[in-house]
Formats: sequence, structure tokens, C-alpha cells
Amino acid sequence: MKAKYLNPFTDFGFKKIFGEEASKPLLLDFLNALLPKSDQIVDLTFKNNEQLGQTDLDRKAIYDIYCENEKGEKFIVELQKAKQNFFKERTIYYSTFPIRDQAEKGEWNYNLKAVYCIVILDFTFDDYETEHEKSEVVHIIKLKNQNGKVFYNKLTFIYLEMPNFNQTENQLETRLDKWLYFIKYLEDFQSIPSIISDEVFNQAFAKAELAKFGQSELVDYENSLKIYRDLKGVIDTAFDKGKLEGKLETAKSLKKLGVSVETIIEATGLTKEEIEKL
Repeated sequence: MKAKYLNPFTDFGFKKIFGEEASKPLLLDFLNALLPKSDQIVDLTFKNNEQLGQTDLDRKAIYDIYCENEKGEKFIVELQKAKQNFFKERTIYYSTFPIRDQAEKGEWNYNLKAVYCIVILDFTFDDYETEHEKSEVVHIIKLKNQNGKVFYNKLTFIYLEMPNFNQTENQLETRLDKWLYFIKYLEDFQSIPSIISDEVFNQAFAKAELAKFGQSELVDYENSLKIYRDLKGVIDTAFDKGKLEGKLETAKSLKKLGVSVETIIEATGLTKEEIEKL
């Protein structure tokens, strides 16, 4: 059956639903579903999602979505389609840019605004020790001391492992449950499920309906969908193999797809020299 709605795990689809100015009510609702009641957001402003760093030595960081709430708190929202080497390190590195951007000239008391890094994963981490950890969907990470007490509460990483979300329609209870259900199964829906039919979700479905796209948007989406399927396939296969041969094979496939050398390095862990020899 032909899809009625777009795939939100594509770059095009994710930004269409959450990253456009007209999508602000959707992003606001989604973030508030993730945050505790004491930290609810009233308004959002989209920021430049490209951070150049402070010196020539800093590498450029490009976020999927970068926004700020009415209190000046920063939110990075990322979609990660496939496993990558040093993925956790990359999200931590990304968080340093909105922290350093708060520095003021002259005398400054270092009173920082909170920074949140929220990452939607189309895969699961493989370094958990317990079965309970392996099955969890939401992972909230903060800086804590050796006794488990929060040492600093203004830096939060939230990882959503979508493959672990297996609730059926009649099991949805919270607002977050409904958003995760929407994200995971959007491409499979042929109509709007009654349990998530309200003003916000109806707007989300309307933005995701392929029949409402112009020809240019459809071409952009189809290209994004192809890249998503190809990239996820080759990278997931490489991680399953876990060998140098698999990484080299993946790099060759990514080069044929026209993926940049920098992205191939990030995805495979190979050096620039190794990739250029292929």
C-alpha cells in the first residue's frame, strides 16, 4: 500500500514536522511532553542551527534543530538514523557550543542558562548491562556525583531509543507515549488514529500528508527517503559485521552515494587517508 504520510526519520520529514516556523506548536508540544511540569516551555525561537565555534581550530557543528525558550534556555533536537562511531561523544561535543555561546564580554558571573540535547534514535545502544536498560525507551542523562546526586542540573541529555517503543494504540497513556507512537508509525498510517486526534496532532498529520506536497517538495522528500534507506542499510550492516572489512565496504558504498568524506569518517571511524585510497 502506498504511503499516505512521510517518513519522519528522513532529514526532510523530521524538519518538515518539527523544524519549520509553522511547526513551532508541534515542537513545543513534543518538548513539553518530554520535560517535567516544572520545566514546561511557553514559547520557542528558532536559532541559527549552524555553530562555527570560536576559533579556526573549532570544527563546525550543524544541528537538525536549534531553538531557545522564553527563559533563554537552549534546545538541540537531533535525529540519528544509524549507528556511528563515537556517537555519544558527538552529542556531548555539540552541547558545548550553546554553552560557550553564552559567554559575555567583560566581567561575567558564569550564570549559564540550561542546555538540553534531545536525540531521537532509530537504533539502540549496545552497551547496557541489564535487560531493563536494554528495553528502556527514554534515557535521561545528567551530571551526577558518586552517590547518584545531581551535581549540575543545567545540562541534560535525553536519548529516545525508538526501536524499544512497542506500545500499541490502546496502551498509550501519556502525551509522550502519543508522540512516540506518532513518530514511529507515521509512515504506516492510512488515517489518523482516534486516540491521538486533537488540534496539535491533526496539524502534524496535515504537514506530513504527501498529497499536499508540491512537485518540488515531493522530489526533495523522495531523495531524502532514498538517502535514509541507503545510509541506514550500509551503516547497520557494517556495525553488525564489526570488522575492518565491513567498514571499508561501507565506506565504498557511501562514497558511491556521494556522501562527504567527513561524514564517512564519522560513520566508520576510518581515517581520511584510508577512505581516499578506496
